[in-house]
Amino acid sequence: MIPALGPDWLDPDTLLRSLGFVGLLVIVFVESGLLVGFFLPGDSLLFTGGLLIATGVLTVPLWLALVLVPLAAVLGDQCGYLIGRRLGPAVFRRADARIFKPQYVEDAYAFFDKYGGRAVLLARFVPVVRTFVPVVAGVAKMDYRTFVSWNVIGGVLWGAGVTTLGYLLGGLAFVRDNIEVILILIVLVSVLPVAVELLRGRARARAARRTHRA
Repeated sequence: MIPALGPDWLDPDTLLRSLGFVGLLVIVFVESGLLVGFFLPGDSLLFTGGLLIATGVLTVPLWLALVLVPLAAVLGDQCGYLIGRRLGPAVFRRADARIFKPQYVEDAYAFFDKYGGRAVLLARFVPVVRTFVPVVAGVAKMDYRTFVSWNVIGGVLWGAGVTTLGYLLGGLAFVRDNIEVILILIVLVSVLPVAVELLRGRARARAARRTHRA
């Protein structure tokens, strides 16, 4: 049994043994683009899924998982984008809204103008953020072709990459004996791209202020 990082019912091992491979695909879809799925364990679920495929607990060929998992991730983001595109304006229209404020739409425009498609790619590897970014992209009316392109790239890199990592490392005794630590490290590493991007942005802002003062 793989130790849980949170409540027992969110333990990736428990989820996969109970719901199977189809459950994995459903969770990836929901966590990728439906706002209600922000709390689901995406990264650790994929890693554990790869591990369980390697050990034979999940009886599905690796090649099939590497096709269907990215597909579920991409379709989830597409759904999130459409939700934001069609329902977002109505949600953000009220000027006195406490949570969904019109200012958020303006901030979303600025965010995607600054980072472009990279925002979709980077968000794919960050828990919680990857659930909301497709919706915000839709609200901000990000160019659809640009969104689809980066969504496919991110979905394949994340879905196939993390699953393959679990498959390859799952056979190592050290990994199996320290799976909880490994899963925590995966989450921390997932946050690194955005952390680096934020630090670079702050450095550029400081450089711009110094240039302006000079």
